[in-house]
Amino acid sequence: MTTVYDFDALQINGKPIALKKFKGKAMLIVNTASACGFTPQFAGLEELHKTYADQGLVVLGFPCNQFAAQDAGSNEEIAEFCQMNYGVSFPMMAKVDVNGTEAHPLYQWMAKEAPGLLGSKSIKWNFTKFLIGKDGHVLKRYAPTDTPASMAEDIAAALAA
Repeated sequence: MTTVYDFDALQINGKPIALKKFKGKAMLIVNTASACGFTPQFAGLEELHKTYADQGLVVLGFPCNQFAAQDAGSNEEIAEFCQMNYGVSFPMMAKVDVNGTEAHPLYQWMAKEAPGLLGSKSIKWNFTKFLIGKDGHVLKRYAPTDTPASMAEDIAAALAA
């Protein structure tokens, strides 16, 4: 059976990382964008990271430029933007596609494991979030409009499991 730990990604600095590095931790995986109406959610994601990292939460940001070209910059520009504007200290990955034939395999898997509204497998917009349990399985999918703070109860439950 597939889990999140079966996937690899490229970090925003271009270095590969095996997600099995986070085995036994809960994860919140988010497709991000630097020029979106939801971009201020970076602050809330950073707050979740600071609040729950010591308890075993890993927040992972995956920049994506598939929605209205709202993350057109290079990985270096995105990293600088996130750090300067929101003090992001959680791991950011290299820019990926989340839909279509070039979608990152992790996103293909998560979308299948936790379909969206009416069973939709595609990611509808920036800041769609997936909560992964400590066992590596998708627990829940959140809409872009769901704020990071609104997920705190679910995150606490995932960490306690």
